[in-house]
Amino acid sequence: MKIRMSMHSLVFWYLCLVHVSCCFCFTNFAFGDSIVDAGNNNYLPSLSKADYSPYGIDFTPSGGKPTGRYTNGFTIVDIVAQALGAKTLASPSLASNAASNAILGGINYASGASGILEATGTLFVGRIPLRMQIKNFERSRAEMVKTMGENSTRNFLKDAIFSLTIGSNDIITYFLPNLPFVGKDDISPTNLQDTMVSNITLHIKRLHELGARKMVIVDVGPLGCIPFVRAIHLLPEGECHEEMNTLIRGYNEKLRVAVHRLNQEIGMDSIFVYANSYDVINGILQNYGDYGFENVNDPCCGGYFPPFFCFRIGDEKEISSSLCEDRSKYLFWDSYHPGQAANFIIAQQMLNGDESICSPINVRQLHSHKL
Repeated sequence: MKIRMSMHSLVFWYLCLVHVSCCFCFTNFAFGDSIVDAGNNNYLPSLSKADYSPYGIDFTPSGGKPTGRYTNGFTIVDIVAQALGAKTLASPSLASNAASNAILGGINYASGASGILEATGTLFVGRIPLRMQIKNFERSRAEMVKTMGENSTRNFLKDAIFSLTIGSNDIITYFLPNLPFVGKDDISPTNLQDTMVSNITLHIKRLHELGARKMVIVDVGPLGCIPFVRAIHLLPEGECHEEMNTLIRGYNEKLRVAVHRLNQEIGMDSIFVYANSYDVINGILQNYGDYGFENVNDPCCGGYFPPFFCFRIGDEKEISSSLCEDRSKYLFWDSYHPGQAANFIIAQQMLNGDESICSPINVRQLHSHKL
């Protein structure tokens, strides 16, 4: 009997062998929103994109060219992957090279403007809600099974880290009730929190059914302090939207309890890590000088007032007139997203933090843990 394999399958199988021979290789399957999107929205008819300068100006793998990441450089998942020995960064799931890079770096399914809830982000047209991100992973998994077989796929996936960084857009949209979503007059804060937790829990369980055994679930940061929210609510410098932050803290606590319950219910074959980004970012806001920042109120790129866009003015050789002089001194890259400097701090806390930041163990411990 003749066995025929496409060049794609041969490459994929070779990478599988390379991965198996290197027990310290790191593979990550990332799900989420624009905080961790690696370029999926580049392939969508979306109003939410970061495929133009000066986005990516400090992203060294691309030579400073935009990749679709919503920051000036590396995202949190990029930094964690590099620290844990990834051979390459995870490719966007919609990119043509995603499958061939899966073994050495993983796949990034995240999409800007997406949310836990299906309707979140409809204003931006094209985006991939969390449910569809997991559907895309199902297709990736099916390709792995075709190439590696079911048992090898399961063994490969049980050592990979699955991360979910999502929920911010659901909450931001809730405080903009005129947008096409369930406004705050239609649903109480408690109901919103419970609906988000219920939905993300179902998605986590689905990933577990598909073979995920090491999962990191990142909470929502203090969105009431980001430049966009402070600007639209006309808040003075240094003041945050406390109603929003109160709702977020309540959601985060419910999420933490849900993750703890998953660890108890599903048993010894899996670990679910709750990552507390809220306290990390809040700590930076409260003591920004200790972290080397000089400005935690304004975006480095783009205006503080509408339309908030971050873009280059002039030709490619010119620096935008809306770009700050020292990007490392600003917490926020644009009106919504942290800059690379902040991402490094957050990533280091996820990697090495104690149980107040990551519980029951941190991401570095999760990576080395044998199931």
